[in-house]
Amino acid sequence: MLVSHLVTIGLAGFGAGAINALVGSGTLITFPTLVALGFPPVTSTMSNAVGLVAGGVSATWGYRAELRGQWNRLRWQIPASLIGAALGAFLLLHLPEKVFTAIVPVLLVLALVLVVVGPRIQSWARRRAEEAGRRAEHITPARMAVLALGTFAVGVYGGYFTAAQGILLVGMMGVLLPESVQRMNAAKNLLALLVNIVAAVGYTLVAFDRISWSAAGLIAAGSLVGGSVGARYARRLPPNALRAAIVAVGLIGLVRLLAV
Repeated sequence: MLVSHLVTIGLAGFGAGAINALVGSGTLITFPTLVALGFPPVTSTMSNAVGLVAGGVSATWGYRAELRGQWNRLRWQIPASLIGAALGAFLLLHLPEKVFTAIVPVLLVLALVLVVVGPRIQSWARRRAEEAGRRAEHITPARMAVLALGTFAVGVYGGYFTAAQGILLVGMMGVLLPESVQRMNAAKNLLALLVNIVAAVGYTLVAFDRISWSAAGLIAAGSLVGGSVGARYARRLPPNALRAAIVAVGLIGLVRLLAV
């Protein structure tokens, strides 16, 4: 591998780690980079998933304070993510790539819409709850079931492609949960990390020889630092600024994804 390629992949890993901590969709930096450098798409997807585990660890650690008090809900979301990720990894290894990636742009647009309209839907849900005499913070069993199913669906998507799963998670949780965007971002980092771990383990066990370990290592090194830096600065952003960053990165990622 050329020195310029080594540097490019490492920098892409740093950027992906930082953006994943901030909003998600860092894969939309590393995946097109690997493809542009000549790696096959499936090899790029698997190498990227393995490499970004390190960035997920540092981003989740950076947001550990915001995770407090969320475990009653996460105990349902975590299994849903793990099972979905296992199914998604299976699909990547057994289905033609074009079958699933054809709907990726649609899912990304849907997630961005949810990020934008989520606060309005939350406000409407709070007013309805208050009018009915219920606590606005209460999550009904039905809503929890929908949340678990949505988390499972995003896990399948993340296990298959990984790109923009963070935006999908924040968009979905923004509609369903009475949480601040920073606390949802913390949960997103943890759930996306678990999906990447499951996918990485699956790819390693079943398709070890199809992974570019040099590329994965460079992405891991870059994303480990980028995840820590991204978490540090993302936690300082006000909610509207963070939502604006999510939408901006999502739109850029959509353009880049359509160009691959």
